[in-house]
Amino acid sequence: MALKRVVVTGLGALTPLGNTVPEFWESLKNGVSGSDLITHFDASKFKTRFACEVKNFNVENFIDRKEARRLDRYAQFALVTADEAIKDSGLDLTKVDPDEAGVVWASGIGGIKTFEEEVFAYVKGDGTPKFSPFFIPKMIADIAAGHISMKYNFRGPNFCTVSACASSSHAIIEAYVQIQLGKAKIMITGGSEASITEASIGGFNAMQALSTNNDEYKTASRPFCKTRDGFVMGEGAAALVLEEYEYAVARGAKIYAEIVGTGLTADAYHLTAPHPEGLGAKKVMEMAIKEAKISPTEVDYINVHGTATPLGDVAELKAIQQVFGEHAYNLNISSTKSMHGHLLGGAGAIEALATILAIVHNTAPPTINHKEYDENIDPKLNLTLHKAQERTIHYALSNTFGFGGHNACILFKKHS
Repeated sequence: MALKRVVVTGLGALTPLGNTVPEFWESLKNGVSGSDLITHFDASKFKTRFACEVKNFNVENFIDRKEARRLDRYAQFALVTADEAIKDSGLDLTKVDPDEAGVVWASGIGGIKTFEEEVFAYVKGDGTPKFSPFFIPKMIADIAAGHISMKYNFRGPNFCTVSACASSSHAIIEAYVQIQLGKAKIMITGGSEASITEASIGGFNAMQALSTNNDEYKTASRPFCKTRDGFVMGEGAAALVLEEYEYAVARGAKIYAEIVGTGLTADAYHLTAPHPEGLGAKKVMEMAIKEAKISPTEVDYINVHGTATPLGDVAELKAIQQVFGEHAYNLNISSTKSMHGHLLGGAGAIEALATILAIVHNTAPPTINHKEYDENIDPKLNLTLHKAQERTIHYALSNTFGFGGHNACILFKKHS
């Protein structure tokens, strides 16, 4: 059976850099930092007191108040971005066969805020269990996919992927595979996370994973910089509409990009640390390039995982140099986490979106906040520091790696 071609026809975003795709791109290309002091809870006693929060978001502008109360914030984000993506795609839902449309959505943590609220209330009570009947449906990580499918009556493949920070890259890849295999013609995919909460910040602080640079919180997310001290937590969501190429062309859809290669590997090395030589990252990029049937020299841009952790940044760049050799110096490489923070399970979706927009606008977004070169990083690599760089981008990779050693890579191609 010949595999179907898969294209991206709709985009949605709700991010620390803007609450729509155009707002997100405007901030991204201009190197805007989304980091600020935490407002979701009193963080004064925490080691980290800042994060990249979604700003000026009123869920009642999008969802009925009664319905919104039954949704955790991560699921609210999912519904809002899915709606933007579907509208952007121009799909006429009255003409869509619901059995040929599906949803694969990701969240690394799901409704952690709901979990906190319910458990805190129980602990503070008299010991009588008085949990909300919506507790479990609000909390579980798969419920966002269910809500999206119910809203649009999409009866095709429907599930959630959970693989820590690689979750939404896995979601996009799984949605792509469903269309490739002919099991759907339309898939809504992406990921959302709303984990700027007491338990989440406290837990990541205990792991020493978060930056604690409270005095310089605006510039604390410093991928590749010698002074980097961990990632900055982000929240939000991004959604993509994927379609079978022939289906999209037949309905006259605008096409942003084509997915032409994917890779999935495991480090099989450590729970939280990457393989020091980047072996899993190397293999995952090689797989995506091989599937696309192109030469590594045809890749123009890589949106790296780039979390600003001491070990992770070095390992990923080592992997890139192993895969691309001398061509590594011709690439634009950037970590957009320096602007929007690390969305955990939503990271792959927001960074896939950034990669697609880089292709569409022929502009590599920057890595901001870099202050001092790390002697462990090759200074000849173009890390797109400080300012966006214009160039024609035909092929671009999006890398995401998760705790547990999960590696995912997606290769996008410019549509012409």
